[in-house]
Amino acid sequence: MTTYPDLDRWEMVRGVRQVSEPTGGVHGHVVLRLGARLLAFVEEHRLGTVMTDAGFVLQTGPATVRGPDVAFVAGKRLERTGVPLGFFTFGPDLAIEIVSPGERWVTVDEKVTDYLDAGTRLVWILNPSQRSAMVYRADGRVERLGAADSLDGEDVVPGFRVRIADVVG
Repeated sequence: MTTYPDLDRWEMVRGVRQVSEPTGGVHGHVVLRLGARLLAFVEEHRLGTVMTDAGFVLQTGPATVRGPDVAFVAGKRLERTGVPLGFFTFGPDLAIEIVSPGERWVTVDEKVTDYLDAGTRLVWILNPSQRSAMVYRADGRVERLGAADSLDGEDVVPGFRVRIADVVG
């Protein structure tokens, strides 16, 4: 993969700025396919807001700021403040990460832990190269899904379902 250091994006993890290069085509394709489906459903049912790459302050002192590939925040959490111009000061209700080529699983696991520790209720990790997903829930349950299985919004995005094969290509 060709790198361009001046195009780096970053997250803050326990006070340390971590740089990552822009993602590849498959990653962007999966983000858009899943994000578009989720956005259409959430808007139709007026459940909240969906965004990509928005910053969420997951902890302070030292700071951890993550930008999930796709995130959902329930409308009732935004009633007083709306969507902020800057970072959200809490974890999303649903965080979705798409595994990039070369991304280490220890990094993915760290992200999942950060989201869940910040109150995120549901985390989906999609692995396009394996056509699979991992589902992590706030109660500690973890589930591995294959291409023929569906991601389910459960009580976080009630009624939303999408087959993994339909979004990973």
